[in-house]
Amino acid sequence: MALKNPISDPPKKQPTAPLCSVFRRFLKSKGLKYTIERADVLDAIIARDGLFEAEELLLELRRRGHRVSKATTYRTIRLLQDAGIIVQALFDSKQAHYQLIYGKEPRDHMVCMKTGRLVEFQSAELTALRDRICKQLGWAPIGHRFQIYAVSPEAQQS
Repeated sequence: MALKNPISDPPKKQPTAPLCSVFRRFLKSKGLKYTIERADVLDAIIARDGLFEAEELLLELRRRGHRVSKATTYRTIRLLQDAGIIVQALFDSKQAHYQLIYGKEPRDHMVCMKTGRLVEFQSAELTALRDRICKQLGWAPIGHRFQIYAVSPEAQQS
């Protein structure tokens, strides 16, 4: 299995404009407005380019001086999920984690059940398997999320 190393092969950053346009169109289709606060939330997510928690995002926005409420942050995260721009990925029972997926190659995760260490990887074989299964069932693939729960080598030694 050919895995892409997330450290030596960093993911490409998606420019803000196309995502803004996608989100604007989605909001307009729902009769909602693209506000400054929603734009700030989206920009902060794009800048992170990795997993994030809603509370962590809210604190970061406030540290940067953005006036955004907790309710607006959570509602915007929900709207971004509905628009297919981000997905929710639960890695522990305490907090939901989210990830930007729009315009990105699928990024899969392996989580150590003892230490909580998270490793991100990409696999062309997993993507090919997804595509093959979808084709067999007559579905059109648009993305996937694959999580492995395991014990890391470091945790096995302790």
